[in-house]
Amino acid sequence: MTVVGPFGLSVRDQALEADVQAGLAAVEEGLLEATKSEVPFITEAAQHLVRAGGKRFRPLLVMLASQFGDPYAPGVVPSAVVVELTHLATLYHDDVMDEADVRRGVESANQRWGNSVAVLTGDFLFARASYILADLGPEAVRIQAEAFERLVTGQILETAGPSEGRDPVDHYLDVLGGKTGSLVAVACRFGAMMSGADETVVDVLTQYGERLGVAFQLADDVLDIASDSHESGKTPGTDLREGIPTLPVLRLRERVARLGLAEDIALSELLDSDLTDDARHAEALSLLRAHPALEQARRDTVRYAEEARAALAPLPACDAKISLVELCDLVVHRAG
Repeated sequence: MTVVGPFGLSVRDQALEADVQAGLAAVEEGLLEATKSEVPFITEAAQHLVRAGGKRFRPLLVMLASQFGDPYAPGVVPSAVVVELTHLATLYHDDVMDEADVRRGVESANQRWGNSVAVLTGDFLFARASYILADLGPEAVRIQAEAFERLVTGQILETAGPSEGRDPVDHYLDVLGGKTGSLVAVACRFGAMMSGADETVVDVLTQYGERLGVAFQLADDVLDIASDSHESGKTPGTDLREGIPTLPVLRLRERVARLGLAEDIALSELLDSDLTDDARHAEALSLLRAHPALEQARRDTVRYAEEARAALAPLPACDAKISLVELCDLVVHRAG
C-alpha cells in the first residue's frame, strides 16, 4: 500500500499505483510547460503557485476515472492539465477578492506583485487552459465552458448573497456546487470520457465528483476555522476577516434563529463586527472553534462525502473504485 500524491491516497495495487504516479508526473510537466512564456516575468508569476505544490486533487481524480477505460489514451493527461490550470487561475482571482496574503504556504501572488498582476496571471492561465482544450475536441470545450459558467455563477451568487426568503444554507450549498463541485465533476468526467469509458460510467463519475467537490470545500470551511496556517497552507480565518459567511457561520446564525441563546447571539454579533482588528479576529476564531456550529459543519461534510460514496455503487468492483471510495474518507478526515 503506497501513498500517492500530496493528498495522501493509499493505493493498494501496484499497476494502478504506477499508472497514477506516471500520470501525475506527466501532469506536473504539462503544468510547467503550459505556464512558460516568452516574457520571463509572466513565467515567474504563472508558475508561482504551480511550484508551491498543492494536493493535485483534480488531476488525481482524472487519473483514477481514466482507469474505467484506457488510462493511456492521449487526451487523459492534457485534460488533467486543463482542469488544474483552471483551478489555479481561480486561486489567483480568489486571493485578490479575499485580500489573502498566504496561499499554499507561500506569499500569495497579489501580496507579492499586487492585485493587477494576480488577476492578469489568472487570466493568462485560463487562456493557456483554453489553448490545450481546443485539441481535445468540441465536446470537451463545451463541457469546460459549462463548468466555467457554473463556477463564475457560483462566485457571483456568493458575492450577491441569498435572495429574499431563500434559506442561507441552501443558497451556500448551491454556491459550492458551482464554485467547487463543477470543476471536480469535470475532472472525473474528463478522465472517464477521454479514456473512452461507457457513457453510464461517465455519468456516475460526474455525479460522484459533484458531491465530492462540495464535501471537499466544506472540509476547507472547517479547516479555515479549526486549523493553523501550518496545516492549511493559508492564513486561518481568512473568510471570517473578510466577512464571508462559510458554513460554520451560517450554522451559527441558524442556531441563533432557532434557539436565541445569549451566548450564540453574542458570538454572531462579534462575527458581524469589524474583524480586521487582530484581537477581535482571534477571539472570534477561538469561540467559533469551540462552538457546536463547527461540529454541525463537520456533519454536513460527512453527509456529502457519503453521498459521493453512494454514487459509486453502480461501478464495477476494482482497485480504482476502492481508491475513489477512500478519497471520500480522506475528505472527511481533513475536516476532523
